[in-house]
Amino acid sequence: MLNFQNELDVSPFSGLYDILVKEDHLLRKLTNLVDFSFIVNEVKDNYCLDDGRNAIDPVQLFKYLLLKVIYDLSDRDLVSRAFTDLSFKYFLGLAPEDNVIHPTTLTKFRRLRLKNEDFLDQLISKSIE
Repeated sequence: MLNFQNELDVSPFSGLYDILVKEDHLLRKLTNLVDFSFIVNEVKDNYCLDDGRNAIDPVQLFKYLLLKVIYDLSDRDLVSRAFTDLSFKYFLGLAPEDNVIHPTTLTKFRRLRLKNEDFLDQLISKSIE
């Protein structure tokens, strides 16, 4: 079901991002320059609107895949790094203490929501326009 929390939880640890993720860091720049909200409209037809559990935000899942491409990581390595790397958590919109997804979630997202490889390439191209 496409119903997810779209706002960052207030965390007493969010100030860590200002200290540890510098203004000139690539992921901070991407966060500030690119509006990823178009992703929801692009993939919403691949979600059931009223059945099942609430979905993980497709924007966040797309950002995981973008990190995977930028840093050339496997799904497992990506999730492991996202657990410990605050720049990744900042980019993903997670609070420092938040848990990350399970690696199989990315496989399911690619298989069920993106459905073909060209679609992911189109989304990446659209995000850098």
